[in-house]
Amino acid sequence: MRGLNPDHLTAFAQVVELGSFSAAAERLRLTQPAVSQQVRQLEQRLGLRLIERVGRRAAPTAAGAELLVHSRRIDAAVTAALEAMGRHAGGEVGRVRLGTGATACIYLLPPILRRLRQEFPGLEMTVSTGNTADIVRAVEDNAIDLGLVTLPAAGRMLDVTPVLDDEFVAIAAADDDRLPARVTPAALAALPVLLYEPGGNTRRIVDEWFARTGIDLKPVMALGSVKAIKELVAAGLGCSVVPSMAVSRPAARPRIIARPLSPRLSRKLAIVMRRDKPLHRGLREMVTALQRLSSG
Repeated sequence: MRGLNPDHLTAFAQVVELGSFSAAAERLRLTQPAVSQQVRQLEQRLGLRLIERVGRRAAPTAAGAELLVHSRRIDAAVTAALEAMGRHAGGEVGRVRLGTGATACIYLLPPILRRLRQEFPGLEMTVSTGNTADIVRAVEDNAIDLGLVTLPAAGRMLDVTPVLDDEFVAIAAADDDRLPARVTPAALAALPVLLYEPGGNTRRIVDEWFARTGIDLKPVMALGSVKAIKELVAAGLGCSVVPSMAVSRPAARPRIIARPLSPRLSRKLAIVMRRDKPLHRGLREMVTALQRLSSG
């Protein structure tokens, strides 16, 4: 059916259904000559006569009767396609691909994603985790739509919008009384310490906190997961420095205690997107929800 005009098929189907060019024109809100021309152009395109007059009534030829079956299927398919595109345009469906760190994915995003799912049940949301460099590269390559990353992050094609200042805290097992009320680099360096694996911004920020007081800390273990760090700390294998979001809720810190750091240490989380990224409604709602973190 390549090259067929759907409007011509609609005019043809209406003439057959109503048995009249004038009645079809009235229903379609067109003039009778316009409907006649559309049917004539359809017949010319197919090289067949599709409608004949039987008395006062317009009736389909054998070819027209067969085309009518197909035209109804085509009309249903076009209607379904338009309805689907309307849901995309309205943000009811669509796709948002978000990249972030594992800690934010576990402890920060769930309520945001739950609220968006409730408001837009047809919106497909996928979340991938990685370090800042990997996520920034994926955003630049358009492999994901946006990232929520630890600063610094930069790229020639990127917009970077800070949204959250996340403070670090020291943690230890609940029965470990060696942490002071405010934990200094020197106090922590005197204890066995577990840290994130090297390579990401979070580990770099913690290393720099120690280095500013002249301490080159060698952790007893380096792990890639904040959940793993918390479990080993709770088991009494050492202390650690983690983002406060990982222990902000009592349920998120079983069998561990948290203490503030001195001097204070924090990281900034930011949204990164390509400057030329089109914002459909679902993506716009995701960006708005993440921007609200700054006021939370």
